[in-house]
Amino acid sequence: MNKKMDRVWYAVFTVPLLLIFITVVIIPFIIGIAYSFISWDGIPANPKVFVGLDNYATLFQDERFLTSAWNTLKFTVLALISVNVFGLLFSLIVTAGFKTSNLARTLIFMPNLIGGLILGYIWKFIFTDGFKQIGASTGMDSVFFNWLINPEFALYALVIVFTWQMAGYTMIIYIAGINGISEEVMEAAKVDGANLWYRLTRIVFPLLMPSFTICLFLTLSGAFKIYDVNLSLTNGGPMHTTELFAMNIFNEIFGYGNYGLGQAKAIVFFIVVAAVTLTQVVITKRKEVQM
Repeated sequence: MNKKMDRVWYAVFTVPLLLIFITVVIIPFIIGIAYSFISWDGIPANPKVFVGLDNYATLFQDERFLTSAWNTLKFTVLALISVNVFGLLFSLIVTAGFKTSNLARTLIFMPNLIGGLILGYIWKFIFTDGFKQIGASTGMDSVFFNWLINPEFALYALVIVFTWQMAGYTMIIYIAGINGISEEVMEAAKVDGANLWYRLTRIVFPLLMPSFTICLFLTLSGAFKIYDVNLSLTNGGPMHTTELFAMNIFNEIFGYGNYGLGQAKAIVFFIVVAAVTLTQVVITKRKEVQM
């Protein structure tokens, strides 16, 4: 009787969620795959013309899409490094036992609570008016100027904002990993004469591999899929130098009305993100086993 009731309660809580997931994710994904093989402008009255693999052939000849792919690759690599370096550094600082550690954790994590659109507009003001004032006051106008209108610096501005938003979140995950390391192991290493660098590289970092796996996955997927900050901070400019994958797909579908081509780009985007993130998880998981 108890087993039957357990199954009933399991079904009560699982089936609705499963139905929602199928309705919201699986079915639209399948419809999206079907749309990638047609030519359609999104107007219901106009016909949907089956074109086969033409959309996939066209997207690899689309210079703007290829440029956005290259922009996304550069942004993701830079963001992956900066977010995790700062997240790990912050976690080491706030777990060092300072009196203001709790306050520091709160302040560092707070940017993650701000919506991406709002965050982008805040930093847009900083890069335009704030940097201009700092440059005029200090005479360092070669560094402090409006980065958002400079094709060479605009992407770095996007990396800075993304890092400011995500570093606090990864910090929390690294803190959880650090707190899980036995104090006895660290004390034994100190007694044996291990210096700080040796303890970090030989004890802390290896034992943090599960945290590295999670943080790298979240950073990779988040950097690939970023749209809201991209929209509010640069809107893809100047001259499309900061138009990333998600924005290019959105513009293709809702800006130019190319639903078929846009869906083909979305499918390729999904494959790329899935391949990269799964590869990263497999590699870092193996490191966990070795440790």
